[in-house]
Amino acid sequence: MVFQHGIGGSQDLPISLPFALAGGGAALAVSFIVLALAWRDPRFDAATQGRPLPASLAAAVDGGWLSRLLRVLGLLFAGYVTWAALAGPDNGANPTFGVVYVLLWVGLVPASLLFGPFYRAVNPVRTLHLLLSRVTGGQPSQGVLPMPSWVGLWPAALGLLAFVWLELVFPESNFLWVIRLWFAAYVAVLVIGAAVFGDAWIAAADPFEAYSTLVGHLSPFGRTADDTLVVRSPLVNLDGVPPQPGLVAALGVLLGSTMFDSFQDSIAWVRFSQGVAMDEVLLNSLALVAFCAAVGCLFSAATLLTPPAEGLSRRSMPMRFGHSLVPIIVGYVFAHYLSFFVEVGQQTLIYLSDPLVRGDNLLGTADLQVDYWLSLHPTFLAYTKVIAIVGGHVLGVVAAHDRALKLLPRRDQLTGQLPLLTVMVAFTIGGLYLLLTV
Repeated sequence: MVFQHGIGGSQDLPISLPFALAGGGAALAVSFIVLALAWRDPRFDAATQGRPLPASLAAAVDGGWLSRLLRVLGLLFAGYVTWAALAGPDNGANPTFGVVYVLLWVGLVPASLLFGPFYRAVNPVRTLHLLLSRVTGGQPSQGVLPMPSWVGLWPAALGLLAFVWLELVFPESNFLWVIRLWFAAYVAVLVIGAAVFGDAWIAAADPFEAYSTLVGHLSPFGRTADDTLVVRSPLVNLDGVPPQPGLVAALGVLLGSTMFDSFQDSIAWVRFSQGVAMDEVLLNSLALVAFCAAVGCLFSAATLLTPPAEGLSRRSMPMRFGHSLVPIIVGYVFAHYLSFFVEVGQQTLIYLSDPLVRGDNLLGTADLQVDYWLSLHPTFLAYTKVIAIVGGHVLGVVAAHDRALKLLPRRDQLTGQLPLLTVMVAFTIGGLYLLLTV
């Protein structure tokens, strides 16, 4: 199993780079013009819109039998993988690597798109905290101290940065001791923090739950302001992303790290890094942080230039428009990791039947074969990836336009969006360039 994302370089993607860049930029420009002419009133209101799900299903999800079943399954699967991580051999046939870097990190995106905040429902740390609270006679939501309002998603943003650094920069990320240490720290930080602040800390600090929850706002399942479980348009659901401190930082890490993952394999970066008298880990660490910071700063600068309506703070604009980055992230992740997820994900399912690598077939998947259809059809894969990036950016423009109609003065509702549109075009061109040239 080779832990490399995608199917290789641009020679595998038979699309003209100028054609893709021109098409992507034109798609965004045309979509903005169409929206400006035909979309003059806000249409998305996650607080009130949606069709309520049947009461029996809502009860099952909200603490009922389905909620309990998912908690048990999540805890059992975490225990199964922990067994492989602690007792299995330290080689590529151990399923731990595939579970962490493929099924968890990449797989939570399609799972969250389909079912909403999927990881929150199966989060083994939440279940562990719930069990500890029951043993001690407390309530999971109650801690020793109240959660400060400024915390927001800042802990999750730092956790996301720590994970992508482990995956993309640390040279020994394919050794079990590293994964054991990282997840031991992950569990300790969440459990201790939840004991102090209650389970609100898990929502704020768990990088995987925060990621899944953000992506889950593009699913058809959401909640209204009175917490009613509803089914509705994903774009209406996206309107429900709460503006909070650290939101732009978390989104910047998600998009910036994926771009860096493409960039670090480029010939230009390899030559540059080899010619610089600096430790490779330090150099890559600085580059990773620079990519993440660049995304966050460009987006913040563009939204700070948008004039807010009376009564709104200009400083709050980046977090109020932050939801528009979610479809861009999903599109780029889909394009960048598609074949990696499908093919290495299949290999991981095969390895899961033999967690100790001794010839077992505990789950009945050991005799399956990996289907490499995507790699054998590069034209289909190439167009799928370009459509994913451009489509994600178009959805981002739609979400930003609808939000601008709510937040900007009427006289500035079109011109005020131009800085953000410019940045989105830059993200599109940058993403397509990295996809087709690296």
